[in-house]
Amino acid sequence: MTKPNNDVQKLNEMVTAFDRLKQELSKAIIGQDAVIEQLVIAMLARGHALLVGVPGLAKTLLIKSLAEVLDLSFSRIQFTPDLMPSDITGTDIIEEDHTTGKREFRFVKGPVFANIILADEINRTPPKTQAALLEAMQEHRVTAGVESYVLEEPFFVLATQNPIEQEGTYPLPEAQLDRFMFTLNVGYPSRDEERQIVRQTTSGATVKLEKILDRKAIMEYQDLIRRVPVAENVIDYAVDLVSMTRPDTENAPENIKKWVGWGAGPRASQYLILGAKTRAAMAGNPTPSIEDVKAVALPVLRHRVLTNFNAEADGVTVDEIIKKLL
Repeated sequence: MTKPNNDVQKLNEMVTAFDRLKQELSKAIIGQDAVIEQLVIAMLARGHALLVGVPGLAKTLLIKSLAEVLDLSFSRIQFTPDLMPSDITGTDIIEEDHTTGKREFRFVKGPVFANIILADEINRTPPKTQAALLEAMQEHRVTAGVESYVLEEPFFVLATQNPIEQEGTYPLPEAQLDRFMFTLNVGYPSRDEERQIVRQTTSGATVKLEKILDRKAIMEYQDLIRRVPVAENVIDYAVDLVSMTRPDTENAPENIKKWVGWGAGPRASQYLILGAKTRAAMAGNPTPSIEDVKAVALPVLRHRVLTNFNAEADGVTVDEIIKKLL
């Protein structure tokens, strides 16, 4: 069992490592500080993240840069309409043993066998292929035929998605969406940030990123997050907040009953607490507060609360509904 004073030392190490990681990423990524922080929170909480935004906002570059500063294996899967499930998980091929003349199946691992998976434009492929990631994201393993293959830890799926209104996209199934800890909205840069982006990307300078964290350190920090204590009132707040998103419960406000068709499930409560614990630890705090829960509420809940036609008619978004709750 880890001693408490060792945990304090490890907590201080994590705060320093996070600061260094942000500084290193800022060499390649201009702005997006909140998105970077939330990506790291998801990673340390053993969660997956979905980045949503129009093309050209450096979603892919951000994930590639994050993989560069972490000493982990990285794999990019470009999702297209003709992508097959075996293109993600791998496939059995027949091989002939030249000495015996016998033929047997051998499993060739697909790109999902890496520590960080960039699922680029995940909603460009049909649901059947999207579902190929479900088992990997939840169980951290892949089943092919009768064999199961365990994925190496740590394992994260960081997916990018174009707005669903765009042509040639398929909505992600609710079961798939629920596997993501966070949905992060990537917005446009400010004028000053855009000037800096243009200046940096149109010059001949190349950016070389250094490795900040390795596999062992990340897994130690993940274990540390699980040991962070949480006060009962913080757990109560998270559970009550999620419960209030469900229109058929007694404590649901009137606007929830009017605008929400389906509320968030228990996984939302789990991720609110894990996210709050990680956010507190990254700031050097030994235990999370209600403010930490509020800070991660939008990315945890926005893809778990489904609005109805009343919300659409009133022009109310999911983010606005959650902010009203908070």
